Amino acid sequence: MLLSSVERLKLNLLLLVFGWKDVPLIGAAGVRLVELDDARCVVCVPLKRRNKNHLGSMYFGALAIGADCAGAMMAFFENRRRGYPVNFVFKDFHADFIKRPEADTLFTCAEVAAVRAAFDETQRTGERVNVPLRVTATTPAKLGTEPVAVFQLTLSLKKKAARK
Repeated sequence: MLLSSVERLKLNLLLLVFGWKDVPLIGAAGVRLVELDDARCVVCVPLKRRNKNHLGSMYFGALAIGADCAGAMMAFFENRRRGYPVNFVFKDFHADFIKRPEADTLFTCAEVAAVRAAFDETQRTGERVNVPLRVTATTPAKLGTEPVAVFQLTLSLKKKAARK
């Protein structure tokens, strides 16, 4: 499932609309989808004035938004692809900040298979399913593939109840 450039553009437009309409911080941060395939999801948060702290590096709130979106985009895409409604939210969040991110930051989550399995399980059982997701942040322009932060989030999914 490698996204075509048109599919990626559509998802980025949906992310932009969702961000400005439902979660304005996502829209303000300027998050964009870079890659989504069978192995991983990569989103980018640009280092711009709005996302910087007083030291000129990325503010930890902007880093949290990037980690959130890297995990959520997989669930969002899977929900749209399958066509049955599943509610999803993050249950917890842990972050280890390693170095200062002083450039545009990529957030990579390689848990696509786990998210798909969780969708299968919640669809089959109707019960809530929790999936731990690891997201790694890098600043390729400054540090290559060396992580600047590592996040652990728990994605909680549950099949929506049928309307009466």
